[in-house]
Amino acid sequence: MLTAIIYAAVNFATGRFRVEGDSMQPNLHPEQYVLVDKISYRLGQPRRGDIVVFQYPLATERDFIKRIIGRPGETVSVSGGVVSVNSQPLNEPYLAAPPAYTNTWVLGPDEYFVLGDNRNNSSDSHNWGPLHRKYLIGRAVFVYWPPDGWGLVPHYTYA
Repeated sequence: MLTAIIYAAVNFATGRFRVEGDSMQPNLHPEQYVLVDKISYRLGQPRRGDIVVFQYPLATERDFIKRIIGRPGETVSVSGGVVSVNSQPLNEPYLAAPPAYTNTWVLGPDEYFVLGDNRNNSSDSHNWGPLHRKYLIGRAVFVYWPPDGWGLVPHYTYA
């Protein structure tokens, strides 16, 4: 009985996610396994720079992992290889390469703009639009497999 309670509590509070594809390189790599905190966003708001796991809004059987760039009510624009939020360019030292696309998105209530760190090789908000909060599963916190990749997930805090 105690084992079942502990198992249920762990699965309620955390999740596991396998990274697929190259969209989060150079920071996360294919076939890495990540521990996901599913409690933080029940208690607080997602922050810009968080790496999150979410249900892909166009197919319910898939989960994705991306970085939050824009938050509700903000305007995200990409031009000349630079991402800006509310006309303020972001410093993004974690990128594989600057984005090669141009567009502007205005986020509504409960909408987030998520991008892969490998901007030019990622299916993300620049392709399919803002992500509604209801699709967020949690915040990626720790790479636990393979053992040589163990460590905290590289979130970024903007000035």
